[in-house]
Formats: sequence, C-alpha cells, structure tokens
Amino acid sequence: MFAAISSKLLAAWRGVVWYAREISGEARYDHYLEHFAEEHPGETPLTEVQYLRRREEYDRTHPNTSCCC
Repeated sequence: MFAAISSKLLAAWRGVVWYAREISGEARYDHYLEHFAEEHPGETPLTEVQYLRRREEYDRTHPNTSCCC
C-alpha cells in the first residue's frame, strides 16, 4: 500500500518538476543537446555556458515585438 502511494507521489512530483523546467526555460539546453545529437552526430555541442550566452545574445538582438507590452 505504502509503495503504491509513494510511487504515485513520486510520479506526480516528477511531473511537477518537468512542467516547471519547461515553463521556466531551464530545459532548453537539454532540448538543444537532444536536437544536436540527432542532427549533428559525431560533432561536439556547445557547453551549457556557451549555449546560454548565444541564447542571450540572440534574445538581445531579436526582441520579441509580438507582445503588446
């Protein structure tokens, strides 16, 4: 009984963590690595720091103007 409840709580917690990482953008680097492995096998991906710097530079040079704010 305890194992079943524990298993369900763990699954729910994992879902919450997944959702939070997706909406916060924290999972972007993981998605980049998955995509890079599929599209560029045998090549070395950017480090997380390099990736974040490039994302920041891209966001700075390509502002989102679709919002009314």
